[in-house]
Amino acid sequence: MSILDGEHEQVVFCHDRTTGLRAVIALHSTALGPGLGGTRFHPYASEADAVADVLDLSRGMTYKNALAGLDHGGGKAVIIGDPARDKTEALLRAYGRFVQSLGGRYVTACDVGTYVADMDVVARECDFVTGRSESDGGAGDSSVLTALGVFQGLRAAAEHRWGSTSLAGRRVAVAGVGKVGHLLVGHLRADGAHVVVTDVSSAALDRVRAAHPEVEVAATTDDLLARDLDAYAPCALGGALTVEVAEALTAGVVCGAANNQLAHPQVADVLVRRGITYAPDFVVSSGGVIQVADERRGFSFERARARTMGIFATTAAVLGEAASAGIAPSVAAERLAEQRISEVSGLRRTWLPGR
Repeated sequence: MSILDGEHEQVVFCHDRTTGLRAVIALHSTALGPGLGGTRFHPYASEADAVADVLDLSRGMTYKNALAGLDHGGGKAVIIGDPARDKTEALLRAYGRFVQSLGGRYVTACDVGTYVADMDVVARECDFVTGRSESDGGAGDSSVLTALGVFQGLRAAAEHRWGSTSLAGRRVAVAGVGKVGHLLVGHLRADGAHVVVTDVSSAALDRVRAAHPEVEVAATTDDLLARDLDAYAPCALGGALTVEVAEALTAGVVCGAANNQLAHPQVADVLVRRGITYAPDFVVSSGGVIQVADERRGFSFERARARTMGIFATTAAVLGEAASAGIAPSVAAERLAEQRISEVSGLRRTWLPGR
């Protein structure tokens, strides 16, 4: 049995009647240290959907943090609701009190639906918050290094696939041009790639078009995927890679920022069978967590950036291991992460404050 057997150490349901807060915090593993992962604010259709998402996301953070070389385990939180309608100072402060009650076993940060300003509010009730504004003593927007890390992963995947790290002349599709996706477009254009984008938000598309008027826009994700592509970067919500998408995909490389891209484990096998180079999301999207983890040490952008640049070598190692062992890259990445956890922690242990 794997040392990471899928069992979570702790799942906490948070409810505050006064503010309407409904949240779930999941700690998958603290073998390497306190669980670190962002807070997602999303209008889930049901509590069951929220729980399923936070369990998957926290497990992914265990692998992401291990592969990034961080002394943190995997944790994640979700707040159930529409951030545009339900997010208030009182609700965020109530959430901060729940995080504080865990005594440092979970360290939170931004994710989909939460921003630097939100973390500043959470921090008014909680000591275990990263991704705060520079004016509040934090590192600022972590999407900058997340996008840089995904770009380094794309370069490594391109070299593995085509023998060159350059994406010049390649047609790259970016699905989701929000906090990370629009920055990734900038890296791709600077490298000479032809970029096609899509997003459900017209404002997000307008921002990309204003910065990069030469970028093509697809009306929908289906329209995007129907085009002749070299690389595909899913940068919205998870589950973007279904069996149907994997079977129809024209791109030779898949590498994006979205968490939990594989809708089902068998999708990885379809990608291998079709000869598509897949750079696992929990390998390439760790720039943000590298940044917020560095904030806990007294933030140095250059130190965090240098570590983020190492995502290129990590991605190359994962793809090389997968090729030599004849396994899916996602399996190879999990093995490498588990190897580090085993070597560093010895027997699986539970992290406690002060240890």
